[in-house]
Amino acid sequence: MVKFLKSGKVVLVLSGRFAGRKAVIVKNYDEGTGSKPYPHAVIAGIERYPLKITKGMGQKRIAKRSRVKPFIKSINYNHILPTRYNLDLDLKSVVTAESFKEPSQRVTSKKAIKKLLEERYNSGKNKWFFQKLRF
Repeated sequence: MVKFLKSGKVVLVLSGRFAGRKAVIVKNYDEGTGSKPYPHAVIAGIERYPLKITKGMGQKRIAKRSRVKPFIKSINYNHILPTRYNLDLDLKSVVTAESFKEPSQRVTSKKAIKKLLEERYNSGKNKWFFQKLRF
């Protein structure tokens, strides 16, 4: 079988707290690991999407509405839906295996992801990724 769930692939989370949210695969484990013997992936996604911006808004208001709240999660392949899109962000250096062990490291990796995602959003690339999924 062809392995198509690679890092950089945009997926939709189907179940749990982040259901309906878009995310990017950071690292995939097709064979599973010792603690998680099922195929799973480490994903980084958007918990709170940026809000709509209009022409009449000032710089301060635009900056506030352009904020992104990220999440990181280890999730079973059965609970994600892959899309045809890829996002070329380098998140492997930001999210590591230690990010899930210590809460303080989780916070620092979330802050780094937030910075990367906000830079990508403000540059105007990958607009579909930063829009709320309507269903």
